[in-house]
Amino acid sequence: MGEAAFRVEACVTETMSNGTFRVELANGHRLRAFVTGRDKRNFAGLRPGDKVKLQLTPYDLSVGRIIVEKAKEI
Repeated sequence: MGEAAFRVEACVTETMSNGTFRVELANGHRLRAFVTGRDKRNFAGLRPGDKVKLQLTPYDLSVGRIIVEKAKEI
């Protein structure tokens, strides 16, 4: 994604097929997030309610890449 990309925290709201998820940012913005390549194995257990960190590009704020999974809040 490059130098213009920035990172935000989000909460998984829906699990979709093929490593794709619906997530919601703290400000209420909902978008589609995905996991790439080898990382699909590491993020296979993501469920609604899990906190993740996304990498977004300012050119398209409707999709982001999941880069870090955080522990589920209880």
